[in-house]
Amino acid sequence: MSQLKFSHAIDKTYLRAHEIDQIQPFVELAYDTLLNKTGAGSEYTDWVNWPDHMDIQEFERIQKAAEKINETSDVLIVIGIGGSYLGARAAIEFLNGTFYNLTFQKEKKTQVFFAGNNISATYHQELLHLIEGKDFSINVISKSGTTTEPSIAFRLFKEKLIEKYGHEEANRRIYATTDAEKGALKSVADQEGYETFVIPDGIGGRFTVLTAVGLLPIAVAGGDIKQLMISAKEAFDEYINTDYTENDMLQYVAIRNILHRKGKNIEILANYEPSLQYFAEWWKQLFGESEGKDMKGIFPMSANFSTDLHSIGQIIQDGIRNIFETVITIANPTVKLTIPAEEDDLDQLGYIEGKDINEINHKAFLGTQMAHAQGGVPNLHIELEDMTEASLAYLIVFFELAVGVSGYLTGINPFNQPGVEDYKRNMFALLEKPGYEDVLK
Repeated sequence: MSQLKFSHAIDKTYLRAHEIDQIQPFVELAYDTLLNKTGAGSEYTDWVNWPDHMDIQEFERIQKAAEKINETSDVLIVIGIGGSYLGARAAIEFLNGTFYNLTFQKEKKTQVFFAGNNISATYHQELLHLIEGKDFSINVISKSGTTTEPSIAFRLFKEKLIEKYGHEEANRRIYATTDAEKGALKSVADQEGYETFVIPDGIGGRFTVLTAVGLLPIAVAGGDIKQLMISAKEAFDEYINTDYTENDMLQYVAIRNILHRKGKNIEILANYEPSLQYFAEWWKQLFGESEGKDMKGIFPMSANFSTDLHSIGQIIQDGIRNIFETVITIANPTVKLTIPAEEDDLDQLGYIEGKDINEINHKAFLGTQMAHAQGGVPNLHIELEDMTEASLAYLIVFFELAVGVSGYLTGINPFNQPGVEDYKRNMFALLEKPGYEDVLK
């Protein structure tokens, strides 16, 4: 059974039936290009139907490594940037909630913290201080092993690990997720005897959440990665084997591209559950790096409702009309919580006393959807069944396929990211890295 339902609240001002009919064959052609690996960047599309092709022996090693980390460590430090950490963090918060590390500490489970995704001395010093006196392990994730942000963090936490345990034991507590054969991190891992897991050559960083990149941290945090992969296979099978009229993912692609051609060049991924905040961060990288090139692309933003309705809600409602929203809601939230009764009713909540807060949250969604649609902000809606591994898998697969199809539909290579390197060249030149002397001339 599908864990995801797609619908929209768009009137004929922005969407007419003949437009769907006209774009449909082009969407189908773009999808064929993705599935048949005939488009630009197709060498990086091994993530399509990945559950059918992943290494089962490595999957079992991931499970055993997670068990070992749980047995020996109070904390796992996951070091990586971009796709090397966003997917894992999104999944962990989706499955465990916003305060997962405090909950894990209370329940004496392994906490999972992330480092190497910025160059802040303050952040890393705070984290070093936080793990003082705790047993910890490291999962360093990098294809090359030379990316600046994670390399700095790895030096810091490796030094701390060696200082605490000695060189030999420190090596047993380092898990490297990297290239199968080459690169600086792979060389160090082989030399020092770290246990290693593979970032597949045919899968770009932002698509790696269902590989060892995401699976090891997710498993350490208690996620059922076996169920995650079973449901991912079901999702791929569903979206690959249905025609356009029954394929929610293709309909999403068609509608968002029709809206884009009418000047809606900003897409806001909105949610009504705070534990979806980091999923939106993963989504922003997925769509921003995939579509934003050749002076094209829909700008990906995110909003956390109802919180952000009290900050950017005004500009969404009444600002420039270049926005559309894709809103994620949960049909069956994990927790039910009832509003208590108070005799004096000074806060004027008497009319909703005894109601489930989830019901009120849903009414906030419906009211906002109506207001924004009436105000000229088309709304697309994704309803997840629940916040389990099954729903998470469907959501990941839905968006990964959608961004690939959208990229080909707009005539770009959705699987490279040439612009990401520009800031690095300038930074290296400013830091006087050998070989970059002429960059700023």
